[in-house]
Amino acid sequence: MPFDRSIKIAPSILAADFANFGAECAAACDQGADWIHVDVMDGHFVPNITFGPATCAAIRPHIKGVMDVHLMIAPVDPYIDAFADAGADVLTAHVEAGPHIHRTLQAIRGAGMKAGVALNPGTPAAAVEEVMDMVDLVCVMTVNPGFGGQKFIDMSNKIKALRAMIGDRPVHVEIDGGVDPTTAPIVARAGADVLVAGSAVFRGGSVSDPAPYGDNIRNIRAAAEGVWT
Repeated sequence: MPFDRSIKIAPSILAADFANFGAECAAACDQGADWIHVDVMDGHFVPNITFGPATCAAIRPHIKGVMDVHLMIAPVDPYIDAFADAGADVLTAHVEAGPHIHRTLQAIRGAGMKAGVALNPGTPAAAVEEVMDMVDLVCVMTVNPGFGGQKFIDMSNKIKALRAMIGDRPVHVEIDGGVDPTTAPIVARAGADVLVAGSAVFRGGSVSDPAPYGDNIRNIRAAAEGVWT
């Protein structure tokens, strides 16, 4: 998983056809997705329940690139090894999910994965300043986590603060929530390089007709790259 700051599109399978996850992941990859984003929710940390390690293991063979697993669960630590065994490349935990994010990030890297830390809209960038040398990715939530299809919340100032904090470290800034061709330039301009998009990617297509996925991915990428320097 080499590092670069080019724009990467990470379709969220939360918006895919639940009955065809493997085929949906393969179709998104074939249509130009860079990463596949898996939103894990527990009905406790967020008001929804989605997938677990078994789902990640099942779809892993269908993903050509990076499997980016976003844990919206609490606690996190007891499940780290299970997601490593399931084939996650990046495992992201919320700074709000427990009292010991430093320990959690150590454990994620110790299990052989890239470590991500996520921030809810109400959490300031400063919350991760002391662990910046331990992360490979910072995920900025641009919706309140729990459900797909929500309205985008502009977190440009937080993204800029994080990018300044990161400096020349090899750390990605990921945006999760409400990303589409209209909002992609806003977050790219602020300094994001990984854009998670659910309904904006999977809208209009299907496993049997995946071409719209490619059109959607290209449109989001073009909109973001139009301002990315």
